[in-house]
Amino acid sequence: MAATTPADPATRATLEAFADTIIPGVKRSPDDRAIAGVEDDPGAVQAGALEVLADPALGLAEALDGMAGLLNMHAQNHARAGQHILDPAVPPFVALDFDTRTALVQELTDPSHPEREVWFGVALFCTMAFDSAPHLPTAEALAQGHPGLSLVGLRRPDADGLWRFPHFSYRRRLASVHPHTTATGSPA
Repeated sequence: MAATTPADPATRATLEAFADTIIPGVKRSPDDRAIAGVEDDPGAVQAGALEVLADPALGLAEALDGMAGLLNMHAQNHARAGQHILDPAVPPFVALDFDTRTALVQELTDPSHPEREVWFGVALFCTMAFDSAPHLPTAEALAQGHPGLSLVGLRRPDADGLWRFPHFSYRRRLASVHPHTTATGSPA
């Protein structure tokens, strides 16, 4: 997957704020508005959520500006209904505090919401960025200290780039290697 992000700063900030609502992380700097900073460790944004969303292979890249606009429209309506005052210096979703962002995302992903599939899908891809780093080769993600892979304790491969597991997960060998299996593990 190619690592790209949306070019428009408002789109980028809005989608970062959404990703941070799904898996919160630490602020990148004191003036970071997109990341609420409710956690002390890196979250979905640092894990590459925007790179995943913007990857051409996913097919969402052309829709991200529209999705951010729709999310900001929902944020304006939510703020108006809750009598929240939004800072006009940042996109509306970014202007919401973390608890209000969370409440809005809960509404958008509720089974009764007509756009549920869209927002649930975006949330899923943000989670994938954190849990599995699909936008990076696994060894590269580990070398970079990917926050999600580090959190689950995935270790780096052996010096030759292969992963070997000296202990069987069921504490016993389940099957013998087929006699025609090649040295690279492929069936003959």
